[in-house]
Amino acid sequence: MTAPLNQPADQDPVIIETEVIESSTNENDSKGAAPAWLMSIGAHAAMVAIMAAVVYASAPVEEELPPLRVTTLPETQQEKPKENFSIKDPEDHIEIITEQAEKTQPVSVVEVTDVETTFEEEHPEKGNPGETDAVAAVETGSKGLSMSIGAGNLGAGMFSKRKGGGKIRASAISRTGPERTKSTEAALRWFKRHQSPNGMWDVDTYQVNCLDGMPKCEPGVNQAGNADIACTAYAVMCFLGAGYDHHVPNKYRPTVTKAMAWLLAQQSAEGLFGERNYEHAVATMALAEALGMTGDESLKGPAQKAINIILARQAKDPKASDPAYSGLGWDYVQGNAARNDTSVTGWNLMALKSALGAGLQVGSGMAGTKVWLERAWKASNPEWKTLDPYQSESFFPYTYDANSDKAGNNGATGHLFSVGALCAVYLGHHKGDVMLETMANSIMKNNYPTTYPTNTYILYYNTLAIFQIGGERWDKWNKPVATLLSNSQRTDDSCFNGSWDYAGTEFHGSDTGRLLSTAYACLSQEVIWRYEQIGNK
Repeated sequence: MTAPLNQPADQDPVIIETEVIESSTNENDSKGAAPAWLMSIGAHAAMVAIMAAVVYASAPVEEELPPLRVTTLPETQQEKPKENFSIKDPEDHIEIITEQAEKTQPVSVVEVTDVETTFEEEHPEKGNPGETDAVAAVETGSKGLSMSIGAGNLGAGMFSKRKGGGKIRASAISRTGPERTKSTEAALRWFKRHQSPNGMWDVDTYQVNCLDGMPKCEPGVNQAGNADIACTAYAVMCFLGAGYDHHVPNKYRPTVTKAMAWLLAQQSAEGLFGERNYEHAVATMALAEALGMTGDESLKGPAQKAINIILARQAKDPKASDPAYSGLGWDYVQGNAARNDTSVTGWNLMALKSALGAGLQVGSGMAGTKVWLERAWKASNPEWKTLDPYQSESFFPYTYDANSDKAGNNGATGHLFSVGALCAVYLGHHKGDVMLETMANSIMKNNYPTTYPTNTYILYYNTLAIFQIGGERWDKWNKPVATLLSNSQRTDDSCFNGSWDYAGTEFHGSDTGRLLSTAYACLSQEVIWRYEQIGNK
């Protein structure tokens, strides 16, 4: 008998018993029997084989492991743009085609968590660190455009002063940065409180949206055209002018995003906002500035369509020899050579200028506006050849008839030299130019604001124009006007906080109401950031 083959090694040794059977040794079998020694060897060999089998069966079996591959992890590197390489020969050159950067996401109505505070708000003297530093100038002349604006480069170029390093320097140079920042922030809070849930600012019912105390602000009057579109666009430009857009995370991003979406929903398939060239130009300007500040590709198509409407509605000069360069100014609706409206033309020119900063195509629109400017100014000032740029004053008409070459309404509305002066800067006139200098003289003598209320529409044009012209005039204008606006801004604990009263503000601001007076005052406070100063260059 034998022990089991899987006998554990820690038990008693295996004892194998064998039974030896003696074979018969009779005489008949002796010849065929094996010798005894041979049988003994066979028995012992069998015993050795059995014991070896027992030991091998009781030993643990080692599991075979898969082979291991030793490798070295590469160092972590920043992701690089994908590149396609085309190699024709080992000694040939390598052609590299870099894929286009991912496009910016389109504007949509998305609830974005507000950022409670920003670096600029906590440290108005320092601004927002980390932004790309870029400063550039824009200038147009009779033969086109000379510029370095970095279109669509996330706020660089024409709009670089609105945030980051550009805003820091602009605030420091003007010496009114903290005062203007405080005033602007209060106005933006007022706008945010009065925005409708759908994103617009409603001239008639904006006050119902405010939950901050009593009494409530008074409703405005929605006059001719679509003042809701214009006022919503003005409000958007106030946020953009302070560096708050719909693209970069900031505390007003949801406000601007909803407003932009509402504006886009008002645009017709052809590209028109509202009915008149007035609100259309203001809305186009807001779109172009948002595009120029963010590079948002979803705005490019709508903004270009809007610019195309502006170009299509530009009045045509009946005396022009080349129809392709026959543009003049703008009337309220279709182009009308007999009525070039200075107020409407000013906003359309500013829309074209912002479009240039956003990289849009403006055709010959700027060149045509330059023709309108020259002819309207000369018609309004028949003695223009005798004017002294440093002593004389000049006027600019409310309307201009290109058919008869006559200026209209030069009397009470002759203060539109504010619009004329700004247009002159944007159309390439420089320091020492008789047109620019004499209209600037008229501003300083006739429109220098010393009290509030004042004509806020003219105030914005004048403040922007004098800032662009610069020099001693701006030194005289800068601090006193910024302080005047800050002191007249409502600070009471009510719905009015952050706004400017509209009673006595004259022009159409007194009809439309507080939305418009607050927008013009806020834009006036922001002039040091809105654009690069180019008048002295």
